[in-house]
Amino acid sequence: MADPAATPIPLLTDQLDIVIPTIRNLDFLEMWRPFFQHYHLIIVQDGDPSKVIKVPEGFDYELYNRNDINRILGPKASCISFKDSACRCFGYMVSKKKYIYTIDDDCFVAKDPSGKDINALQQHIKNLLCPSTPFFFNTLYDPYREGADFVRGYPFSLREGAPTAVSHGLWLNIPDYDAPTQLVKPRERNTRYVDAVLTIPKGTLFPMCGMNLAFDRELIGPAMYFGLMGDGQPIGRYDDMWAGWCIKVICDHLGYGVKTGLPYIWHSKASNPFVNLKKEYKGIYWQEELIPFFQSAVLPKECTTVQKCYIELSKQVKAKLGSLDDYFLKLADAMVTWVEAWDELNPSGADSAVAKGPGK
Repeated sequence: MADPAATPIPLLTDQLDIVIPTIRNLDFLEMWRPFFQHYHLIIVQDGDPSKVIKVPEGFDYELYNRNDINRILGPKASCISFKDSACRCFGYMVSKKKYIYTIDDDCFVAKDPSGKDINALQQHIKNLLCPSTPFFFNTLYDPYREGADFVRGYPFSLREGAPTAVSHGLWLNIPDYDAPTQLVKPRERNTRYVDAVLTIPKGTLFPMCGMNLAFDRELIGPAMYFGLMGDGQPIGRYDDMWAGWCIKVICDHLGYGVKTGLPYIWHSKASNPFVNLKKEYKGIYWQEELIPFFQSAVLPKECTTVQKCYIELSKQVKAKLGSLDDYFLKLADAMVTWVEAWDELNPSGADSAVAKGPGK
């Protein structure tokens, strides 16, 4: 367990919510108590809403199950996945805070090479509060970090950086592999701790994992939709991937940055590769079409808010991916429903904090 005496003063306690999707009791929070106890938790219960989820005492939290989602969103609840961790994005929608950190319930506190517990949340906050460098790659990685700077040849006009919208953390122990890789490397574990944070360059997509992820809800929240997955859908385990592709296109358009690297968590449990393959197999085929779609997606200059960008992207999904499978027609409609529901629950958010950042 982490040593409370070694825990620094928590940052942004009144500006950040921690969102956790789950189907089980949240005993794992005991390990995170020194780092999470000062923050508000939003727990999104998946599966049977009659099941009682136990939360350790002393945490400030609200818990939503499927009945709550249906009650709050009405017919628009159709855009929230069921029997899939994609349901977590409902927590993003009902939050009223500026920042979100989301973590899976099989993610434990990791240790750095010196043996010290890693405060993942604090590192995510540092990532979000420092600018990104999406327009020109700095070979010393994060130039704003202590002990680093911009290298020779880096344009001075770009050294102000761009606002950071997303901080994508990594995992020790069980890597985030797809089912085919799991099957051929069943014993592989990630033991490499790389002490670095990178800005993903503009124009470059990445596979976003939702189990150790933080973002600025005011900058990119309306695009952080985890799609239609799980029960009644032909695909699973692509919820965070879909959101990652969408947010990267939109961040590139609006001039925001996306970081990846630190912090690490300890991913404790490998999911069943045969179950995963059943969920993923269509996605494995489809992604060969989806990646070129997102790589070539262009948003018009009239798209000056995240909502406008996301609606435009949904139109392009319908027009260009609808012929791939009817699922994408449903998904495009759900993207619109998601934005409508977001704006109903966040009426001031429709026109706030989503103007273009620098570098555009």
